[in-house]
Amino acid sequence: MVRCALMVKLYAKPGKENEVESFLKSALDLVEEEPATSVWFALKTGPAEFAIFDAFPDESGRKAHLAGKVAAKLMAQASDLFTAAPQIQEAEVLADKLPFEGRKSNELPPEAFAP
Repeated sequence: MVRCALMVKLYAKPGKENEVESFLKSALDLVEEEPATSVWFALKTGPAEFAIFDAFPDESGRKAHLAGKVAAKLMAQASDLFTAAPQIQEAEVLADKLPFEGRKSNELPPEAFAP
């Protein structure tokens, strides 16, 4: 079970929306290298609004992620891509439903996504 999470809100500068989307998609490869990142989602919530949600089994996993390559890359590109610094909010996971353990969603059989 995951216990700790992060919600990160990102607002793309005008004209940078496609770059933000590409950046978030490319970050998946870096997240795959983080064994303590149990769940990671890059989301588009509006035309220029994006978010990242990730969850971890414990606080040490969350701290490792915040000190990792994705966070470093995000902060290095923040002034170029975003209207403001990423808004990072820590959260406690009260309950979860995860359909898989240690497998990427693209490795799951189609029935794993059935309603």
